[in-house]
Amino acid sequence: MKGLINSLRGDKGIWSFVALLALFSFMPVFSASSNLAYMGGKGTGNTIGYLVKHGISILTGFVIIYQMHKIPYHYFRGISRIALPVVWLLLAYTLLKGTVIDGANASRWIQVPFVGITFQTSTLASIVLMIFVARYLSKTRETPVTFQNSLWELWTPVGVTLMFILPANFSTAALIFAMVLLLVFIGKYPLKYIGFVVGIGILSLAFFVLVAKAFPDAFNNRVDTWEKRVENFFSDKPGEDDYQIEKAKIAIASGQIYGLGPGKSVQKNFLPQSSSDFIFAIIVEEYGLIGGLGVLTLYLLLFFRFIVAAHKSNSIFGKLLVVGLGFPIIFQALINMGVAVELLPVTGQPLPLISSGGSSVWMTCIAIGIILSVTKKEEEIAAELDEKQKREEALKRLIDKQLEEEEMAENTILSEDENDEKEYSITDNPMNAVLNKK
Repeated sequence: MKGLINSLRGDKGIWSFVALLALFSFMPVFSASSNLAYMGGKGTGNTIGYLVKHGISILTGFVIIYQMHKIPYHYFRGISRIALPVVWLLLAYTLLKGTVIDGANASRWIQVPFVGITFQTSTLASIVLMIFVARYLSKTRETPVTFQNSLWELWTPVGVTLMFILPANFSTAALIFAMVLLLVFIGKYPLKYIGFVVGIGILSLAFFVLVAKAFPDAFNNRVDTWEKRVENFFSDKPGEDDYQIEKAKIAIASGQIYGLGPGKSVQKNFLPQSSSDFIFAIIVEEYGLIGGLGVLTLYLLLFFRFIVAAHKSNSIFGKLLVVGLGFPIIFQALINMGVAVELLPVTGQPLPLISSGGSSVWMTCIAIGIILSVTKKEEEIAAELDEKQKREEALKRLIDKQLEEEEMAENTILSEDENDEKEYSITDNPMNAVLNKK
């Protein structure tokens, strides 16, 4: 075990906070899965199976992190160009052949053949797209950028990716678009061009909504669901989302300062998504305000380590890679918490590294593994510089020692010559002999 820990490279702070979040996730997932176990387990309420499934997902996720952090991060520069068209095919297939989960339309997911698990392709698309944007910005950092060139090389791939995600998952598309804008802003893309892109994005969204309302059966979309969620958020009409929010607020209010205790949540039996979308409400109910603030603090500390890692990176691509892959994890967590306390409309975003779900955990682990690969490279560079400095200091000490020995040898020779001269002056001088006779 000690050897395995010693083999971990990269930012130790990121490793620590990710491990703490993953370890903590077992308790709320084990507790919040009781309603799923009751409905899916013929009334037995046995949550051991869900706990084991979550444990396998977390363990597999850490294997993914370990393997990804060993890959030199500059390899992903070329991989993104190849992977992006593949992601488009997966998104198109998902949009057309999305699976059904528990009788509901879930066109954001596809069934993986021969494995029996569902996979949300938009999460993979987000990672690949962020790497692609970071590659473009690092490539054009030293050259003047024109809107015409970037429109084809940068914004067209971004637009195509969002076009495939938007009909089935507006919240993910909006989050990706916001993170791309943040990334290009940090990458010193001209601000006036960013304004043009925002305007184009708003017009494109309005056009999509108008087409979807005019031809509701032309293609699969969730525009009506978006409208209901926004209306429910800004109005007092009762609805399905209101039911979930009310139960989440009751759970949070019941937790008070110290919480009801692990496993003692009541609202987990009424919240439909208690182990995923609304797991933060269960955390606050069982562990109180202290537990909720503790989870928030861990995410903020992880966010701080991402900033430090981006600052330490010696390459533009490495800096942008940490920002593009790390910041969305934190913003997704904040969105999930904001929904639970009714600061935001219901979005369906899970709590990274804590909510149950295999593919979402694995995609987060891929992003973290790439970030750790960046920090590992910086550690290797720092170690090489430190080793070089040690060699130079050792060589300097050796040279100083040799010079000191040579100086001591010269001083010895000079001392012997002085003694010889003194002896000659006393014994061989004729004047001394005359004085001695007198």
